[in-house]
Amino acid sequence: MAEILLVEAFYGGSHAQLMDLLVNHLSERLQPGEVDLVTMTDKKWHWRARTSALWLAMNIPRKRYKRLFISSVANLAELLGLRPDLAGCEKILYFHENQLEYPVRNPKLCDYQYGYNQILSALAADKIVFNSEFNKRTFLDKMDPFLNSQPGYHTPCRSLIEPKSSVLYFPITLERVKEPANNSVLHIVWPHRWEHDKGPDEFFHAMEELKKAGCDFKLIVLGQRYDEVPEVFEKARVSLSSNIIHWGYAPSKEKFLQLLRNSDIVVSTALHEFYGVAVLEGAFSGALPLVPNRLSYPELFPKGCIYNTRAQLVKKLKEFCRKPLVPRRLCSSLDLSKYHWSSLKAGYQDALMPPPAKNSSY
Repeated sequence: MAEILLVEAFYGGSHAQLMDLLVNHLSERLQPGEVDLVTMTDKKWHWRARTSALWLAMNIPRKRYKRLFISSVANLAELLGLRPDLAGCEKILYFHENQLEYPVRNPKLCDYQYGYNQILSALAADKIVFNSEFNKRTFLDKMDPFLNSQPGYHTPCRSLIEPKSSVLYFPITLERVKEPANNSVLHIVWPHRWEHDKGPDEFFHAMEELKKAGCDFKLIVLGQRYDEVPEVFEKARVSLSSNIIHWGYAPSKEKFLQLLRNSDIVVSTALHEFYGVAVLEGAFSGALPLVPNRLSYPELFPKGCIYNTRAQLVKKLKEFCRKPLVPRRLCSSLDLSKYHWSSLKAGYQDALMPPPAKNSSY
């Protein structure tokens, strides 16, 4: 009997990082063939969220698994309907994000099916794991109001889902870098997807204010771009050209980490974030996080890393432009240990490893 099946319908970025880490960890503890990973590429998220259950049902091996670990991109309820043989295993649902908290630019055009699918998946799961308390709280808080918007029939589900919900932070595997970069000019990095929900307008407006104030700084803009790139990126590329030392997606993980290690400050202006892997990786690489007072950030970082307004962000950055060696020194004093794999390994193992049988070797 195979022990564990891991399923990821959007295998890329942090979703792929987590699955690869878990597969490697489990493979060291189980026999060959006892861990299976089934994935789909990280293309066209909306299609994956709507239709991945069918492809997965047709491609998951027909084995008797003890546990299934699946991210909330796929509809678990649909998958179990198509593959009833999987219903008997313990089903663990992992939320990297939740669609009930997704910022909607035009509510009249909102597709409510995505949030509804995640509720169905949560009902079908035996255990639900969120990557942050913010992610868990917003999903649970918005669930029943969302369901009660249905005309005539109210179906509150929080009481069914909350008791089986818990939090396990996404594990960072980088070792801490505490040595100074010794930059004579402040290096600022923005490491996010090139989309509106990451707040690029807010970030580049702040950079323009720094430049107009005569501040000396260098700019590293990382992150993955998609088909529709917000116009502000091209405008910023031109107006901030003399400050830019890197622009665009890093060609390799090694190059990405090298750029983070050469940065003094990692900035987020996100409007939509349930954890903050890139910011944490920046902090582990020695860059001081400056993050907004919203979303998951107050849960992750102390008050000294948090700003309330763009004016506060700009003020902090101006101060660090005058003292470019200070940010990395401040970052070295942050306690980030609870986000490292070494601290989280036991929690993931408890969630995934079957209970040891009598006379078992593990």
